[in-house]
Amino acid sequence: MKDLITAIGLLLFIEGLIVAMFPSRIKNMLKMIENIPNNKLRLTGILFLSIGFIIIWYIR
Repeated sequence: MKDLITAIGLLLFIEGLIVAMFPSRIKNMLKMIENIPNNKLRLTGILFLSIGFIIIWYIR
């Protein structure tokens, strides 16, 4: 459970750091995301989910 909380904290830290460093770039990316079809976003999400799972599985 401690590892899960640490991972969530690290994720929030990295996300917050990126938004704090590049706020205008984040706004531009969010506008671009509106034009991407849902299926492509879903497949991208599944791809990153799979890569993350493989990394965690390999490390553990």
